[in-house]
Amino acid sequence: QVQLVESGGGLAQAGGSLRLSCAASGFTFHDYNDYVIGWFRQAPGKAREGVSFISTKDGTSDYAVFVQGRFTISKDDVRKTVYLQMDNLKPEDTAIYYCAAVWGSEIVPNAGPSYYDHWGQGTQVTVSS
Repeated sequence: QVQLVESGGGLAQAGGSLRLSCAASGFTFHDYNDYVIGWFRQAPGKAREGVSFISTKDGTSDYAVFVQGRFTISKDDVRKTVYLQMDNLKPEDTAIYYCAAVWGSEIVPNAGPSYYDHWGQGTQVTVSS
């Protein structure tokens, strides 16, 4: 069973930066290199929304329009860890950020939470104005 463990959340000021990490393990049935891993976020009272995703096979990535140019997703295949570098943070970025994974090497743009099979516990990101 794939397990995802997030870290790196916290408090930042507007304009500041944070880096989230998602450590993945438990690739028993399918190889790590055949997954899409990424990030959703959920603010209080709002639906969970996709933020950014990366293919562990070839490193292709996808971003939600509201984070393009500010967030960067990357991966470390040795550590089986996916990172989300968040720069120029805004108060509206405040949310719980969840790491998610699905077997399959190609990113499906705009896929909702139900498409992803594996989830981390979430990490809180709070941006003050």
